[in-house]
Amino acid sequence: MTDPDGLERLWMPHRMTYVRDASDEKAADPDLPACPFCRITPDPATSHDDGLVVRRGETAYAVLNLYPYNPGHLMVLPYRHVADYTDLDDAETAEIAQLTKEALVTIRRVSQPHAFNVGLNLGSASGGSLAGHLHQHVVPRWAGDANFLMVLAGTKMLPQLLDDTRDLLAEAWSPGNMP
Repeated sequence: MTDPDGLERLWMPHRMTYVRDASDEKAADPDLPACPFCRITPDPATSHDDGLVVRRGETAYAVLNLYPYNPGHLMVLPYRHVADYTDLDDAETAEIAQLTKEALVTIRRVSQPHAFNVGLNLGSASGGSLAGHLHQHVVPRWAGDANFLMVLAGTKMLPQLLDDTRDLLAEAWSPGNMP
């Protein structure tokens, strides 16, 4: 349906899960940070919601996306709650770059994708649903990964459970396996 301004709208209500989950969980436990990314800390013993963490660094980490576009879709982000790339310090910038390179190597080793989308959505107007905490997406792509099911039925088929994907990537992402 076209509105009076001549634009068609594609409604994506499933994206509200990001917002709703963060606020619902904060209400249930006031001791947890409101930002789901801030619940993950460098120390697994003090971390919350880190079951999908693939790799921890000193200033940054890699975690699977809870709502992936494709199998292996992960994010690389700093532990520190910063919104903009220019707010990162030099150590965070370097480690995010290194973890991104390692993610590409690891995903290629495990899944042999044909290509990748790698990028940041800075600010809510750019499409970032959790714009307050910078996160870089690493999305493996295969020729034909947008098939009829997604195009016609609005349904994405993911052939592997997140926990299984996390285990495969974490095992392959060992320091000895990096170039």
